[in-house]
Amino acid sequence: LTMRTFHIGGAASRAVAESGATVRNNGTIKIENSKTVTNTDGKDVVVSRQSELFVMDEFGSVKESHKIPYGAVLDVHEGDEVKVGQTVARWDPHTHPIVSEVRGFIKFIDIIEGVTVDKKEDEALGISSIEVRELAARPANGKEKRPSVKIIDAKGNDVMIPGTTVAAQYMLQAKAIVQLQDGAEVNLGDVIARIPQVAGGTKDITGGLPRVADLFEARAPKEPAILAEISGTVSFGKETKSKRRLVITPAEGATDEFGKLIPEHEEMIALSRNLNVFEGETVQKGEMIAEGPESPHDILRLRGVDAVANYIVNEVQDVYRLQGVKINDKHIEVIVRQMLRKCEIIDSGDSREYLQGEIAEVSHVRTANERLIAEGKKPVAYRHILMGLTKASLSTDSFISAASFQETTRVLTEASVEGKVDDLRGLKENVIVGRLIPAGTGFKYHKERREALERAEMAHEQQQNNMSAEDLQKQLGAALEAVDANGNL
Repeated sequence: LTMRTFHIGGAASRAVAESGATVRNNGTIKIENSKTVTNTDGKDVVVSRQSELFVMDEFGSVKESHKIPYGAVLDVHEGDEVKVGQTVARWDPHTHPIVSEVRGFIKFIDIIEGVTVDKKEDEALGISSIEVRELAARPANGKEKRPSVKIIDAKGNDVMIPGTTVAAQYMLQAKAIVQLQDGAEVNLGDVIARIPQVAGGTKDITGGLPRVADLFEARAPKEPAILAEISGTVSFGKETKSKRRLVITPAEGATDEFGKLIPEHEEMIALSRNLNVFEGETVQKGEMIAEGPESPHDILRLRGVDAVANYIVNEVQDVYRLQGVKINDKHIEVIVRQMLRKCEIIDSGDSREYLQGEIAEVSHVRTANERLIAEGKKPVAYRHILMGLTKASLSTDSFISAASFQETTRVLTEASVEGKVDDLRGLKENVIVGRLIPAGTGFKYHKERREALERAEMAHEQQQNNMSAEDLQKQLGAALEAVDANGNL
């Protein structure tokens, strides 16, 4: 990776923004997690953030999938037949739109020229627009104001977002551009405002090797993306001077994976953070609320093991793919499996082996759960933990293997204090003590030795069981005779 970037440089490695989705296979369209409104042209506009479009073959298998962003215009409907090269969705890659979900008239709130917004004239097109000022660029009387666009009916009453009791009011972020006038009429699917997207910088080795190291060490980014902790409806509570209060209200009677009722979630978010969601919008657990680099720990907690495994594999592959290096996914997946080896016990169930809050091996907990379920007892509830490579290597079962890697003194001291036993199951520990490694020809050797040991143990047990009552009596008598009146041998 270093050699390639050193010779080629990163001049032409700037990522090209996509402006639509084009299918690569013939098939039938299937759309999931999509909420749409039909605009005046009769086209569907996506107003959800987790939409995915699939192309299915005649057997119902997925041939390809596309993520469809918020504000995209769909050129196809569910069940439509598509041909190779057909464009199925279009969007503007340089701006993030705010789409109206209701009909009505525009009403500006806290939009004051020279205080919260600046008026901009496009002389070539003869169009005027207003741009929201950054918080730092506003005068003192504009710091507390929150520019937003409300949609009202002809009588001046609030229009509610369908399926909710929340008025259609869209908060405007810094740099948002509004090209509509106060009082203008809007229809379903019309764009109220656009937020310019920051262009991605040139990706080079600086985003390469250190990026791979960050992913494998499972480091949390400095200002990570804020993800929705629960599924529900978004609303905004009372603000403080520097933070806004985001509230997510779950559906009535909603429960988590452990069967407990989900309480309302409240979170304070800095005013400087740009939010992707509006009041009254429905979000799914793990959906992005505020932009930023995603933390793998948040992905694991909110979206699950599969999602974080895919995230790490894809992010590592992106770095190598940029340099034209082909690596099979399985090599990265082996590393990810080691990173996800441990779990935290949430509820010990009927197990006497584990305590709540304890960190344990996932494989051991699963084996214990199989045993508990077979006995008709309550299994152990656990949550996966993502460990960085260094930490995962040091927390291995074998203390010899861990000591050979890092922090030798600490590892050996802990092992001696706890009286640990190393079963010499892995490769490193066998090399260190000078035995054949349990792989290749050594695998057969170790397997035969293990089987011989098991046979010897079974024979010993059988011998113990076959001992007659008379033999036991004799042994007991002999032991008693060997002890004198004072109880000494």
